[in-house]
Amino acid sequence: MKAKNYNALKSSVRRGLIVGPLMAGTIAALGVVASAHAQPGSVTIDPIEVGSHTSLGTLKHVQAGVLDVEYAELGPANGPVVILLHGWPYDINSFNDVAPALAAKGYRVLVPYARGYGGTRFLSASTKRNAEPAALAQDLIDFMDVLKIKRAELAGFDWGARTADVVAALWPERVKALVSVSGYLIGSQEAGKQPLPPAAELQWWYQFYFATDRGLAGYKANTHAFAKLIWQLASPQWKFDDATFERSAKALDNPDQVALAIHNYRWRLDLAQGEEKYAALEARLAKGPTISVPTITMEGDANGAPHPPAEAYRGKFTGKYEYRLITGGIGHNLPQEAPQAFAQAVVDADHL
Repeated sequence: MKAKNYNALKSSVRRGLIVGPLMAGTIAALGVVASAHAQPGSVTIDPIEVGSHTSLGTLKHVQAGVLDVEYAELGPANGPVVILLHGWPYDINSFNDVAPALAAKGYRVLVPYARGYGGTRFLSASTKRNAEPAALAQDLIDFMDVLKIKRAELAGFDWGARTADVVAALWPERVKALVSVSGYLIGSQEAGKQPLPPAAELQWWYQFYFATDRGLAGYKANTHAFAKLIWQLASPQWKFDDATFERSAKALDNPDQVALAIHNYRWRLDLAQGEEKYAALEARLAKGPTISVPTITMEGDANGAPHPPAEAYRGKFTGKYEYRLITGGIGHNLPQEAPQAFAQAVVDADHL
């Protein structure tokens, strides 16, 4: 499988084929080239200065399922819907540059805080603080239902990519297209029991840490510091500043963050159980269902977080498909590090 590389212009800069400090600085900031890579009849995203947007504006709330969901909404109310999904330990600020770029092209862009992040809250204190994959996917379906959204394009990374994958696999009629950083991320507790090669196990150190009482206490006591370390390890070449990190770290002050993050990673190792109401969905996911909706998967060339190789999951996508490798030192938080490439993928997946 040949990966498409949309940073050829940056390579030209490095080789000295394009000169001038202003041009070089601009390209380095973009993290992607605005080349003619869009599908015929689609839209080309304009160049984006990385970090030029520091907010998604005034946020909204809606009661959906078991949650009161805090979310951003940009773009025309009657535009095609795109839902952008963040991961851990990140938040909706990962899409500060992506969302307005898509809104400018006529998309209605929704960016919800997942359970345990930002202003999203459980409606009842008695609801189990459960972060198994099926629960997060059901949250998204409930969110779409209450907003009367029959179909949407889904795009995400980390936990958000997994949620998008799950919804695309289990409810394909609700998904117009999919953009998934790191590809196919659907797993199961049984799969989580299987040992990996030592180098791969090392990358999951925090999952094993969270499996202990010490890990729970450590994450609770040092949530922001822990998150910053994960950012640094997952994106070793991304030189984010303190202000960028603190904007997102505030979302981790959610009163349910620690319980949900710990539950998610313990669930993967079968050290914590989910809820019976999600058991049938998890049983379907354990079979590794294929995804048939038009899909673009993406990877940064400097992703320091655990992630599968692209060739390992190619067969899981049975519809129109493209894989894109984004070069230039792009790490795990791809939409924030290379917003033009991510936004372009959203547009292009919509036209596959």
